[in-house]
Amino acid sequence: MTENMRSLRNCFLYNCLFALTFWNHVSLSVENELFTSVSNDFLEDGSDKKVKSLPLLYTNSHQSKVNYDWLVIENTTESLSLSEITNYNVKKLVTLLSNFRQGSRLQNLTLTTVSVDWNALMEVFQTVWRSSIEYFNIDSVTQLSDIKRYDFDYSGTSMKALTMKKVLITDLYFSQDDLYKIFADMNIAALTIAESEMIHMLCPSSDSPFRYLNFLKNDLTDLLFQNCDKLVQLETLILQKNKFESLPKVSFMTSHMKSLKYLDISSNLLRHDGADVQCQWAESLTELDLSSNQLMDSVFECLPVNIKKLDLRNNQISSVPKGMAELKSLKELNLASNRLADLPGCSGFTSLEFLNIEMNSILTPSADFFQSCPRVRELQAGHNPFKCSCELQAFIRLERRSGGKLFGWPAAYVCEYPEDLRGTQLKDFHLTELACNTVLLLVTALLLTLVLVAVVAFLCIYLDVPWYVRMTWQWTQTKRRAWHDHPEEQETVLQFHAFISYSERDSLWVKNELIPNLEKGEGCVQLCQHERNFIPGKSIVENIINCIEKSYKSIFVLSPNFVQSEWCHYELYFAHHKLFSENSNSLILILLEPIPPYVIPARYHKLKALMAKRTYLEWPKEKSKRALFWANLRAAISINLPTADEKRCGKTD
Repeated sequence: MTENMRSLRNCFLYNCLFALTFWNHVSLSVENELFTSVSNDFLEDGSDKKVKSLPLLYTNSHQSKVNYDWLVIENTTESLSLSEITNYNVKKLVTLLSNFRQGSRLQNLTLTTVSVDWNALMEVFQTVWRSSIEYFNIDSVTQLSDIKRYDFDYSGTSMKALTMKKVLITDLYFSQDDLYKIFADMNIAALTIAESEMIHMLCPSSDSPFRYLNFLKNDLTDLLFQNCDKLVQLETLILQKNKFESLPKVSFMTSHMKSLKYLDISSNLLRHDGADVQCQWAESLTELDLSSNQLMDSVFECLPVNIKKLDLRNNQISSVPKGMAELKSLKELNLASNRLADLPGCSGFTSLEFLNIEMNSILTPSADFFQSCPRVRELQAGHNPFKCSCELQAFIRLERRSGGKLFGWPAAYVCEYPEDLRGTQLKDFHLTELACNTVLLLVTALLLTLVLVAVVAFLCIYLDVPWYVRMTWQWTQTKRRAWHDHPEEQETVLQFHAFISYSERDSLWVKNELIPNLEKGEGCVQLCQHERNFIPGKSIVENIINCIEKSYKSIFVLSPNFVQSEWCHYELYFAHHKLFSENSNSLILILLEPIPPYVIPARYHKLKALMAKRTYLEWPKEKSKRALFWANLRAAISINLPTADEKRCGKTD
């Protein structure tokens, strides 16, 4: 190379560097986020002069020194980020971008804080459209004004995706078509216009190459893309955080989108009143996000039949009506943060594999869920207000049998009710089988009742309880009649020293031995015997009660004959009743003949108790001991009776 040519070449490179350095001084700054470093030194051969950071230039993934040759700079640059774009420096930007023709290495361009009018913005767009840039991002367009018709040339572009965020239009009056037509007719695969208060978007003039549209956080309504049949290649449509209200209208919007697979229309105002309006979705739609809307149970009347993944989080759904939806292709269903009171069945979702039902109002989830939903591989049911009761036991057992199908177990599954169990994890809650199995509990209670009845019946029969009840009733009735007939006589005055109770078979001993020996001799003993002292006209029971109450003591002549006598039993019962009612010591037992225990009937249990606890007199067979016997008996009944009839002393009847 000749000396002159080398000199011209160096002069050209110097002018290029000067122009780039000047661009840096007009506030076009470089964002150093995409790569680790940029060469800060650009040294000229044989010179110690340094040129500070060259803006606009980034290496792909490695640090390298940039030559003065513009072609080398262009071929090593893939991403460029600029900020503070204004009408003042937009011409310089256009001039710079014009150097990145198609075939260069620059693919990504990001402009931030852009304050230009409509014509300047379109000039930048047109320049980018003819460059090698494939991904164009614009953030914070703050002063977009003077919007008017612009003839945009879309031909021969490398562009694939345009992203615009936070666009602020300052014009009050302009033609909406002039604005939206530019974007609607873009021949690129992906378009994003977000956070820009956009109220509408035109349908493309011809079949559009759009495969991805993102209109996040704008003011779009149900009028969007109605009767638009030009988005034939669109696969993904994001309309999150807008102002859509009618679910059927949204479905009609998609009906012409023959390739649509994913639709995100979450965080809107969507409703469906369940009217006769039929929904018509794109048949290709397989993923639908309807979360954070105002949808109720009727939403299941308006769903795409071929849907595979459905998100209905944060709505107002209280149940999944049976027979309303036949979504045979549905594999993932998200119903978190609704108002469901139980797990939905899978009668309409035969292919369901994943279900999220967290943060609903489920107290006791159904235990037959996995039986009705055999294909479900994961169930997210945590963070519900579980009521720890018997009904929940089956669900807890379900977790053990499911083999880890409950997502978040055990931390997300906690008792909310009752109050004393709040905070207890379901895995730590246990109740006995008897407490929770109603059939078992009823059978057990029935068996215990039958056993108890049988025992009571046996004891009643063995202890002759009906007899005692009958006797108590008779005693009560007798006392009541006596009170009404002779209330002045209720304060009983003792008339006899002793009442004698004996069996008729032992009457000879009573008449020949007992009565003569007590009523004759020293003292005045007045004995009450039924044959001579019962009052005619009164019942036997009344006579027995009256005689016992008017006697200081009651003498019972015990023998095998005594325990076989029904009336002796009555007399013993009433005497025993007096013993306890008056807290007296009025019973005297004379054992005339030994009584084997097996001879005493079961109803004589009081007699057995008396013989076991009280001292009784035995009639001595030896005559020499009988004097002491009579002396002891006399001493036991010795008392001064206020009504004693002295004339009767020493006489026998």
